Formats: sequence, C-alpha cells, structure tokens
Amino acid sequence: MCRLFGLHAGTDVCTATFWLLNAPDSLAKQSRKNPDGTGLGLFDRQGRPQVHKEPIAAWQDTQFATEAHELTGTTFVAHVRYATTGALDVRNTHPFLQDGRIFAHNGVVEGLDVVDDRLRELGTADLVLGQTDSERVFALITGSIRARGGDETAGVVDAVGWLAANAPIYAVNILLSTATDMWALRYPQSHELYLLNRRRGHGADFDLRTHRIRARSEHLCARSSVVFASEPMDDDPRWSLLEPGELVHVGAGLDITRRIVLPDPPTHLVRPEDLNLPARQAQQGSR
Repeated sequence: MCRLFGLHAGTDVCTATFWLLNAPDSLAKQSRKNPDGTGLGLFDRQGRPQVHKEPIAAWQDTQFATEAHELTGTTFVAHVRYATTGALDVRNTHPFLQDGRIFAHNGVVEGLDVVDDRLRELGTADLVLGQTDSERVFALITGSIRARGGDETAGVVDAVGWLAANAPIYAVNILLSTATDMWALRYPQSHELYLLNRRRGHGADFDLRTHRIRARSEHLCARSSVVFASEPMDDDPRWSLLEPGELVHVGAGLDITRRIVLPDPPTHLVRPEDLNLPARQAQQGSR
C-alpha cells in the first residue's frame, strides 16, 4: 500500500522536515516496505509549485532526505510508492503536477481503457505521460475541474463519481493541493486515511517520542496546521479517520469542511482476492 502525506500550514510558510523524516512512523521509515519510489510536492513562499521525485525508495534516496530538510512552503504533498501499474520511472512516480495543482493517489483503479476513452472525451488524455492508473485519475479530475470552471471540489466529486459508476475500483484515496487549499478523499473503505487538526493553543508543546525516535519542532509548537496521512504518525488522540466516501477541504485559513460525497460503494467494487498478484502484494506489502 502506498503512503500519502499532506501538510497545510495555512498562509504561513513552514518546513516539512519534521513530518517527513523525524516523526514516528514517518514516510522515510515506511518506504523501506515501499521500495518503488518517493516524491515530495509543495507550493513555495511565492505560491509556485515544486515537485521532486525519484523512482527509488526513500531510505536509499539521500536527495529526498536533503530536500525534506531544506524545502519550505505553505502546502506539502508527499508519497511513497509501491508499484501496481507502470514501470519504475520518474513519469510514474508521485506526486503529479497538472494545471498548477499537485496530486497523489493511493489505491487501484482497473479498466484503464474505459478511463482513457473518457479522458479523450474531456480533452485531457495528453496530460498522461506515464502508465499509471493514478495519473489517469488525476487527468480525469483535471478535466472535470476545467468543465466546472475551476471548481476543484465539484471536479473531484464529478470525476470520482464517474469512476465509481464506470470503472472497477479497489481504492481511490487522493490528496489534491494548491498553494492555498487542500482536498483529501477516502473511497471506498479499502484503505484508511486520517486527518490531524493541530490548532494553535491545543497542547502547546510539540515534542513526540517513541522508543526509537524523539522529534521536536519549535517551529510548529505555536502554529496551527492540518495533516493528512495514511495512518496516524504519532500518539496524538486528535487523529481522525475519514469515513468511506468522505471529502475533506482545508482552506487558506485552515477552515475544514467535511462531507460524504460518495455514500455508495463503486458499481464494480474490486475485492482483494480479485486483484492481480503484483497489485495484491502492493496492497499488503507495507502493512
């Protein structure tokens, strides 16, 4: 199972160092079980998107570790890949960038020929540069956002709603980010996705410990932020599991909107035993 991580720091620029490399169960540690690629996308202090990714594991990738320490921005999306579709190539490595938005996905979507037909209808087939289902899902969302006049929320709902009706789905957990906003969707129940709302003043000291790691961040002690992750990354009791079909939107002021947008399971729900061997191993390999 791939790992997703998202951090929204509001309008204040912050560093992602703590969350990517030092937190308990951080992405760098998880990637030892997800050896196919890592990536980090962010919007810098000028609101410009940056994507840095390599088709190898983070524990072997010193560049990834360096970038995690040095890059600053307002919103971050990180991904650790266990390949199910597509070769070990940078074009198949998350996050992806389209129309000035950053995207990462965890899950499996089948029936890619049907998805490709839909992308041609929307005029976004040319956005797919690799072979993954994930990049196709993003192109579908991008096409739906364009059709909705730039409304990201409506575009996500339309795109995944179309997938739910027309394509075999095991899981579509996604993170979508701009410089000011972040969206997270869990669909259906196959994989978990968690939200941590770290409001300023709710536990001022930011000091996390395990029997292996102590991670401290003065930078985030007095600052609010919102975090998304495939699993809780520390013992904070405020981690909240998204419901199946739930879409979460975090605005520039860290205002959070949560609603169930896909209450029903996919028409063609793929069960674990229906997956091909590489996909089944990928879903189980990081647990």
